[in-house]
Amino acid sequence: MSDRTQPTLSVRKLVVEIPTRHGILRPVDQVSYDIQPGEILGVVGESGAGKSMAGNAVIGLLSPPAHIAGGEVWLNGNRIDNLSRGQMRRKRGREVGMVFQDPLTSLNPLLPIGDQLTETIIEHLKVGKGEARRRAIAALEEVGIPAAAERVDSYPHEFSGGMRQRVVIALALCAEPTLVIADEPTTALDVSVQAQIIALLRRLCRERGTAVMLVTHDMGVIAEAADRVAVMYAGRLAEIGPVREVLTAPRHPYTAGLMASTPLASQGKRRLNQIPGSMPRLGALPEGCAFHPRCPRAAARCAAGDSPHIDSCDGRAACWFPIDASAKESA
Repeated sequence: MSDRTQPTLSVRKLVVEIPTRHGILRPVDQVSYDIQPGEILGVVGESGAGKSMAGNAVIGLLSPPAHIAGGEVWLNGNRIDNLSRGQMRRKRGREVGMVFQDPLTSLNPLLPIGDQLTETIIEHLKVGKGEARRRAIAALEEVGIPAAAERVDSYPHEFSGGMRQRVVIALALCAEPTLVIADEPTTALDVSVQAQIIALLRRLCRERGTAVMLVTHDMGVIAEAADRVAVMYAGRLAEIGPVREVLTAPRHPYTAGLMASTPLASQGKRRLNQIPGSMPRLGALPEGCAFHPRCPRAAARCAAGDSPHIDSCDGRAACWFPIDASAKESA
């Protein structure tokens, strides 16, 4: 991807803070990544790792008192983290599309889906009502809604869960955005429908050159859908790299623990492998590396001083003692 001059999304040392009576919490701490045109970046981690908060910060949907306290967010070469709410609202839909876990939260149950699509198209593309309806039907056809011209006037409750999620993807893409934030878009769906939605996202991403930030806790979804993967832990980026390299040869012990706890890695055992302990609360992060109390490779350096960051370590994993291929083979 070196021939591409500019990433669609560039996040640099992003910090999100939440002031509380007991101090300031940092659900996102010094997170940096790029997403190129036509690329899917998977963001994975346990519940509470900060992955959804990172996505909401990018599109200006943080709930007060949470706010961006540091870093920069650049979209198509323009900085957007310092925009007003009104300016950011105009970016959403036109330049950034959103797909969330529950399609019913994205769709108005009282309006036919066609009205919702045409309203978005008219607002962002400034076309007439007839052209907007034509584009709405085309968008439904593109995401695989059968008999789209007849279904365009149906209400959300008249669709299955998988079809509703297709409608939400059509809604996210109908204004031709360059970036899509997809937050757990397949979690509530059957496995077969999950595969269809993943294939749909990949196809649309390739055909349109749309960049996608795919937030999920499911390593299987990451393996199937993503080009690169960013692993988050306690608000920080633990590891980032090409998906096949990270999943087959993880360098951060947390990533290795996630991979070892999948059903495939636990075959033949009565119980799934698991990482001991639990992720620390944001208000009680340990000194040094936040993962060190659970880490089998932890040493004195891990528990003292500053937390490791990818830039200060090996460029892929935020670990003072990353796993390498030779160490893995000899273990």
